[in-house]
Amino acid sequence: MTNKELADLIFPHVTKTIEDYEKMYPERNLPEGAVVSRFAPSPTGFVHMGSLRSAFIAKKVPQDTGGVFYLRIEDTDGARTVENGIQGIIDDLKNFEITIDEGVVSETEQKGAYGPYIQSQRKEIYETFAKYLIEQGLAYPCFCSPEEIEEIRTMQELNKERIGYYGSYAKCRFLTNEERAERIRRGDPYIIRLKSPGNFQNKVVLQDLVRGKIEFPENDLDIVIIKSDGLPLYHFAHLVDDHLMRTTHIIRGDEWISSTPVHLQLFQVFGFEPPKYAHLGTVMKVDENGTRRKLSKRKDPEAAVSYYHQQGIPVEAVKLYLMTIANTNFESWWDQNPTLGIDDFKFDFKKMSVSGSLFDLEKLLNISKSYISRMKATEVYDSLLLWAKEFDQEFASILEKYKDYSIAIFNIEREQKKPRKDYASFSSIKDCVWYMYDEYFTGDLEYQFGKIQDREEIRKILKLYLEKYYQESDDKDTWFQKVKQLSEELGYCSDMKEYKANPDQYPGSVADISTVIRVAVTTSAMTPDLYEILRLLGRERIEKRIELLETK
Repeated sequence: MTNKELADLIFPHVTKTIEDYEKMYPERNLPEGAVVSRFAPSPTGFVHMGSLRSAFIAKKVPQDTGGVFYLRIEDTDGARTVENGIQGIIDDLKNFEITIDEGVVSETEQKGAYGPYIQSQRKEIYETFAKYLIEQGLAYPCFCSPEEIEEIRTMQELNKERIGYYGSYAKCRFLTNEERAERIRRGDPYIIRLKSPGNFQNKVVLQDLVRGKIEFPENDLDIVIIKSDGLPLYHFAHLVDDHLMRTTHIIRGDEWISSTPVHLQLFQVFGFEPPKYAHLGTVMKVDENGTRRKLSKRKDPEAAVSYYHQQGIPVEAVKLYLMTIANTNFESWWDQNPTLGIDDFKFDFKKMSVSGSLFDLEKLLNISKSYISRMKATEVYDSLLLWAKEFDQEFASILEKYKDYSIAIFNIEREQKKPRKDYASFSSIKDCVWYMYDEYFTGDLEYQFGKIQDREEIRKILKLYLEKYYQESDDKDTWFQKVKQLSEELGYCSDMKEYKANPDQYPGSVADISTVIRVAVTTSAMTPDLYEILRLLGRERIEKRIELLETK
């Protein structure tokens, strides 16, 4: 029996050839140097931070080069697929504004001329490529049971040999086509294996875009390419899809480095030019005991991209942080170009850390503070309201009730050379500004006064301030001069330099007087600009708050 006859016996329904698919999926008409890359997750749960970083870079590089970024779903392992897994991936990418040029748009919709983009829908294509290998004597059916495979493994362990299905251990490799045909006809279960042409003593070289030259032993394992259910294993599907979808760059985590010899060999046996590979270092975290470990979906809530949506950390801030851990020169570039964005930055694989990225939530939050501080007050309001409608509906209704007032609050110390950086996330804003809303300024409030603690003295300061010195129409300079005059009248030092030089000569300073006023109307000694707060609150609200303090 010839190889072709065996191939026809296994795949009698496959009538197309590889050449047919080459015509269906021709080379892309793109500018020279344009990159075609993909994000190809399995629908096994939420997108985690490491995957998001890969998707982010896989999107950025084609964007810089006029290329194509597509989403492919690798769902050939049905046992690991979860309900709504595809839609979850799509939603996570959408939430982080990672848009695709081609690929899976929803559970039922795809776009692009190189699909289907869901692997379980490409079974006949994989079978065509597998049939070709059998015809060429480069693949064969394997009838070994799981028990037989385990026996081989046990023998290899006893002999202290490499584990795997190769050489003399690859028993089904040595069957004749007649023996194979007989077993197929009698209904014996089987899988399809690659008949590896490799020699483990030889070396294969990869020029990795991140790591440079990497040498591996050549693959000599007869890997499984088609499972008993007719669907391919990852390695084989990777070859077929990335070739036909004309992928030029494969950007993935470094856990796939060890699989690269297999992938390169598969491209070799078909005579296809392999894509370029960029293996990204692991995203790690420092534990409480100071040791580094991989960021864990199980242990670390910040590993899930949904965490950032729930916390109200701006999408752009997360992307800025991802770029800082992706390219070592981005942070300094962004500091020098505060008016520019990620789209203006040119990504460079050579500026990636080989050892991996250390995930630092505090640094991300600091970047978020900087980003929010650069937003316009109207943008802060709109983004906060959107977040609050989903996660704090009571606050959302208050924001809607006092739109202009709220925008004015968010504008305090914003339109200046160095804007305040109070807000690390939209979820943190309420805790920063609650005292500006009467709905929250009620009940059991705790006042954090500074140096001046005597309640009689506090009442005296506030009474005199309201009766003699406070005027809503005062500009900032006039207002501050009056606070200094109030200080002098009460015996406090109005000049901070003088007070620092002779602190024992005064009961306190103008700063202490200001703190009394600040705490009376906000409860806190740490707030943004007091003049702006008083101006927004207005006299009536200020008087009511001081009256409320009198009852404490």
